[in-house]
Amino acid sequence: MLNDNGDGALPLASLNHISIVCRSVEASLDFYQNVLGFRPIRRPGSFNFDGAWLFNYGIGVHLLRSEDPEKLPKKRAINPKDNHISFQCESLALVEKKLGELGIPYVQSGVEEGGIHVDQLFFHDPDGFMIEICNCDSLPVISLSGEPIMACKRAVTLC
Repeated sequence: MLNDNGDGALPLASLNHISIVCRSVEASLDFYQNVLGFRPIRRPGSFNFDGAWLFNYGIGVHLLRSEDPEKLPKKRAINPKDNHISFQCESLALVEKKLGELGIPYVQSGVEEGGIHVDQLFFHDPDGFMIEICNCDSLPVISLSGEPIMACKRAVTLC
């Protein structure tokens, strides 16, 4: 449903995709497919630059090869307060086990609000873009006025 609440905001429906500039499209494709479960989809043939499109979980990831990979920022320490994209999961224990098997370093974090505890795992993709995996849907979505916000699909779209 479009944002039609009369507050002047843009009439958005949902998140469509994120774009990530990468050093190696092949390395990023491997990560987003084999670690996060995204699947390659057709990319318009009119693009005259290297990249790939992937899709799963109701969103797309567009990988764009950097025009100057050496100028991309180097990986930094994993910092939960850095820019990131977050994915909801069914079992953080299984995610943590898989990250260990893959040798992917991660940081555990958590949030507590009103007796509700959210567990989080943070790690980087091959270019240092941060990924969060959490059980965040246990936190209610409440507007600052105190009214609950109706969620169509909790993790994706707000009505």
